[in-house]
Order: sequence, then C-alpha cells, then structure tokens
Amino acid sequence: MGPELTVPPIFSPIPPAIHPRHAAIDARTAAWAEAFSIGNPELRARLVRHDIGTFSAMILPEGREEVVSILADFVLWLFGVDDGYCEESDLGHRPGDLAAVLHRLLRVAQNPDTPLLESDPIATGLRDLRARISHHGTHGQAARWIDALREYFFSVIWEANHRQSGTVPDLNDYTLMRLYDGATTVVLPLLEIAHGYELQPHERDHPATRAAAEMASFIITWDNDILSHHKESRSPGYWLNVLRVLEHHHQLDPDEALAVAVAQRDRVMCLYLRLLRDLTPRASPQLHRYLASITHFIRGAQDWGISSHRYTTPDDPADLPTTFSDVPTDSSEEPLDIPVITWWWDLVPESAGATNIEAVVPTAQLVAPA
Repeated sequence: MGPELTVPPIFSPIPPAIHPRHAAIDARTAAWAEAFSIGNPELRARLVRHDIGTFSAMILPEGREEVVSILADFVLWLFGVDDGYCEESDLGHRPGDLAAVLHRLLRVAQNPDTPLLESDPIATGLRDLRARISHHGTHGQAARWIDALREYFFSVIWEANHRQSGTVPDLNDYTLMRLYDGATTVVLPLLEIAHGYELQPHERDHPATRAAAEMASFIITWDNDILSHHKESRSPGYWLNVLRVLEHHHQLDPDEALAVAVAQRDRVMCLYLRLLRDLTPRASPQLHRYLASITHFIRGAQDWGISSHRYTTPDDPADLPTTFSDVPTDSSEEPLDIPVITWWWDLVPESAGATNIEAVVPTAQLVAPA
C-alpha cells in the first residue's frame, strides 16, 4: 500500500462546462457497455459507475450529442482495454502477446469486416465505434483516429515491457510514453467530428498546433497521475506513475515528488496559455474551435478526476481536492529539464502574457457552437 498523500488544489484557470444532456449520455454509455459486454462483469460494473459519459460531456459541452456519446463509449472501451488487457491480466505482462492482440484490433479498426476476433467483445465494440465514427466523420478523420489508436497501442506495449521486467523508466522516457499511453491523442479527431468541421492539414500539422495538443496531453496525464496515485499505489500489481518515477530516479519522498509533479504541470499550463495567446490571433475559425475543445478537454479531465469514483475510491477514500487554485506553484518561463518536450518552449515568445484563460481565448469562443 502506498503512502497517504494530500493532493492540493490544482491550478486551473479554465472555466468549467458540461453538455446539458450529460445524464442521458452517461446512462446510454452504461447501457452500451452492457450491450457489448465490455470487460468481465466485475470490471464492467466498476466502469459504469465512473461517470464516463459525464466526463465526455465536459470535454464536448457544445458538441453534437450523438458524437459526445461516441466519445463516452470510446473512453469506456479504452478503459476496458487498459484495465482488462493491460493492467489486470497476464497479457499486460507479455508485451509480445499483447502486441499481437492489439495489432489484430488495429486491423479490425482499419477494416471492420476482417474475420478477426469475431467473438471478442472488445473487437465487437470497436467495430461499432468505427461504424459510428465513419458515419459522422470523414474518411480522413477516421484514418487519423486509427493512426492515433496505433500510437496508443504502441505505447501500452512499451509500458507492458516495463511491467514484465518490473523496471521504472526515467523521466524523459516516461514523459514520451505518457504523451500517448494516456490515449489523449485518440480523442482529438472526435473533437472535430463533434462540431462538424475538419481542420485543414496546414493548421493541424503546424508545429504550434502540435505543441498545443502535446501540452494538453502532458497536463491531462500529469493531472491524472497526481489524482490517481492513491488508487494506483494500492494496486497489488505493478503500477507506473510520474510520482513513482520521481521517487525512484530522483530520490524524492512522496510529498516531494507530488510537489515536483504539480510544479511541472503548472509550468506547462502557463506555457500552454502563452502559446494560445500567441497562436489564436492568426487562427482560422476551425482552429479556434479546435483549441477551445482541447482546452475543455483539460478542464473536463480535472473536474472528472476530482469527482469520479474511479479516483475518489469511496471504499478507501483518496485525499483529493474539491476545488481548484487560481495561482500556479511554478510560472517560470524556463523549459522543464525533460528533453523530449523542450521544443515547446522554442515556439512561445518570452513574456507572452497572462495565466488568465479569458485573456487568451474569450469565453464566448470557449462555449459558442461552431
């Protein structure tokens, strides 16, 4: 059992938002999990209590309801894969075998009619998700979703290798792995689909847009590590978290590791706001919408993280905050000492501005429909 940690209120200058149909979306996702038998009965019973539909409604507060439901079902499906395949089964300790299964799933996503894993509920659920994504999105958006799914699969195989050997990656490798194994990139195509537009390649692939998405992934996954530490550290098996990485490689005690992780995510949050301030004046309406959705994603993950039973663990309560802070613990403009992400700082002019989200993306742009 891991140490007791009191998580302080997290710096969040982003206003909360939620889709008005969140309760119906959450109920439909619970029904979808049952209809497709996602995970074993015990895992499924846990997942349907985690308010995953509510989480998706926070990410897409103005999105098309049917696409918000796709996102909710997909997030639950991802937990079915992550918890069921990777963390709570022997398969998660056999990276070669896991790679084979995930490659078959990838083929199912590419070509749903392929006769693979025909009796596997995870594959059946994936076929349903692919059909719905193809119905509401373009061929290009479906292809990008599949490409991001490949990135996610590749990263969880890397994690399985550490699980097999019982090793802890250093901070640089962990950061690179975490940008993808949190499955944040797989959500990004759905942000476009939910608002009925397709971001043009010259904007989506621009280094500044890529950096914004990566910064969001960093903030979301660091927040997840901070808020899930209590749950994960009580796991009977191997677990991996930025706090464990900092303790193991930097000889920090748990409270020190928590303070460092919070400071790292605060510094990146401030950088993200400065990047938005620099990027938005020259952005198209579609890019404005995309950046607003990524911003909602960050805040939605925070609101869900401090409220979902997945992390509050009522049977063994985690000491999590119920509010957020208006002030970062670290607002330095110096790059973090993590080589795989230092390129972000090269894109942002020094002293580019405030840590107030309204000064960067006006509230009307954050919540107005496309």
